[in-house]
Amino acid sequence: MVAPVEYSVVVPVYNEQQTLPELLSRLGAVMRPLGDYELIFVDDGSTDGTLEILRRSVSSDPRVRVLSFSRNFGHQTAITAGLHRAGGRAVVVMDGDLQDPPEVIPEMARKWKEGFEVVYAVRRTRKGNPLKRAAYAVFYRLLARLSDIKIPLDAGDFGLMDRRVVDQINAMPERTRFVRGLRSWVGFRQAPVVYDRQERFAGRPKYTLRKLVKLGLDGMFSFSAVPLRAATALGFVVSILALLYILKILYWYFFYPPEEVARLKGWATTVTAILFLGGVQLIAIGVLGEYMGRIYEEVKQRPHYIFKEEIGFDGPEGKSRAE
Repeated sequence: MVAPVEYSVVVPVYNEQQTLPELLSRLGAVMRPLGDYELIFVDDGSTDGTLEILRRSVSSDPRVRVLSFSRNFGHQTAITAGLHRAGGRAVVVMDGDLQDPPEVIPEMARKWKEGFEVVYAVRRTRKGNPLKRAAYAVFYRLLARLSDIKIPLDAGDFGLMDRRVVDQINAMPERTRFVRGLRSWVGFRQAPVVYDRQERFAGRPKYTLRKLVKLGLDGMFSFSAVPLRAATALGFVVSILALLYILKILYWYFFYPPEEVARLKGWATTVTAILFLGGVQLIAIGVLGEYMGRIYEEVKQRPHYIFKEEIGFDGPEGKSRAE
């Protein structure tokens, strides 16, 4: 491990060769006035020149450190690896595409020095695809409604955490990570910093629709039992409707003329009821499957990630290691 510093900045990157020079320049300009710091870049299995640029950066700046995964393990896992190796008294987490502007970090640092253990960035405005912006807005509000804890609206992973908060998050053994949820769960004094989220500086977004959906499901199922309770409630509602329908059939049978009862008989009602009940059952099974799938991932006890290289840290470099 490296010697403790005042600030650690954890930046997960994946195929960001076009963005890295600008990111390194702006981070250096922002962090130098704040004091002692380290920049920890977690290369999440990049296939372009990202790792080579980071190698050169380590050679020219001893405050830059690099963790390189053996393959792509995912954004939340990359953040987790950075938190495991960060030595700062305060740890900043930010994305590597410059949508999270480094210039917000000094304001976070001021809040931290005022005594707040968690300072999270809240997006006042967000540029980009309108449909994607709307989807994010719906997700955050739905998560806030369903979650068992209070997760701030429009706040992503961009934020600053005190050493005590980072130690608590690092002590959590779960493998399905939703870092912004864990950050809220640990508690302590928390404060927002409002900023305008920018468009990606260069390159293409790395979060595909499938990855965004998975992240949303991880957040929902990791911090809420509401889907399970909703499945149970839906079962009760369907049972009550079925009972009412039976009572209606009995009413027809005893009080309607025989010719009317014969006319009301038919396969459409039966098929509709079967399809409706089948759909409800599949929804309930799907909800159970989401929870069971996450339990399955936990009990396997596989490592969170595997390092291919660790560059700029004390000790041997280039050695594969799993954590």
